[in-house]
Amino acid sequence: MYDYDLLVVGSANADLVIGVERRPGAGETVLGSDLAVHPGGKGANQAVAAARLGARTALLARVGDDAYGRLLLDSQRSSGVDTVGVLVGGAPTGVALITVDPSGDNSIVVSPGANGRLTPEDVRAAVSLFHASRVVSVQLEIPLETVVEVVRSLAPDSRFVLNPSPPRPLPTEVLAACDPLIVNEHEAKVILGDSRVGDEPEDWARILLAKGPRSVVVTLGSRGALVASRKGVARVAPVKVDAVDTTGAGDAFTAALAYRLGAGASLAEAAAYAARVGAAAVTKEGAQASFPTAAEVDAL
Repeated sequence: MYDYDLLVVGSANADLVIGVERRPGAGETVLGSDLAVHPGGKGANQAVAAARLGARTALLARVGDDAYGRLLLDSQRSSGVDTVGVLVGGAPTGVALITVDPSGDNSIVVSPGANGRLTPEDVRAAVSLFHASRVVSVQLEIPLETVVEVVRSLAPDSRFVLNPSPPRPLPTEVLAACDPLIVNEHEAKVILGDSRVGDEPEDWARILLAKGPRSVVVTLGSRGALVASRKGVARVAPVKVDAVDTTGAGDAFTAALAYRLGAGASLAEAAAYAARVGAAAVTKEGAQASFPTAAEVDAL
């Protein structure tokens, strides 16, 4: 019997957001809106999204012993995430500095802070969490050697889900554990590199699958998604909504898919559910604040 439906290993950031009429040029100062501070980071986002859906969720991450770290811990706990695996100290909490112009375009500078201090040793010390978790979900806003250690720490029957964001070349050991590897179009192109052949996502999925993952999911925004495994490639229909803010939608999709896979859904069934969760998330502003409950997804 597993204690957790999902263990998320990843980043936790404070998002510092300022609205600007236009982004400054070199040496220029522009005035902006009042500063807004939101809990963020791909790992923290996924944990909150899963917990909102009813998943028994734990987070393994590192934050600083500072006000931003306390903000992130409070957000996790209020959403029902078990924070027993969140380590405190070693560096300031990670911060994302975000400017947003009137068209919605943003520029982001990330200071990884404590996220860069989540080490393989931290993973080994949390081995009991891995053996208590049905599914483990990871991203790449933490050191790659830590991700490798996560793969080595998996329980024999647990499932490993990876969203390689920000994208980078991946070791064979990590690729072989992915079930699935979840990428958007940009991430797919970076990972494929020179091996990308064809302009259709189905082509990318097949080539990615040949690199070692047990399954692959390619998210296509308003065009839905597709799933690929040894059984073949299938499209997942988009869910039509009026989008307000796409921030965090990918994290909501990944968390929902990982949760449903752990509950026994097929890859196509889990992706269809995740598409509904992602669609619900874009109907509200913000990242964690926009993540829906299971009842809101059912209503959609």
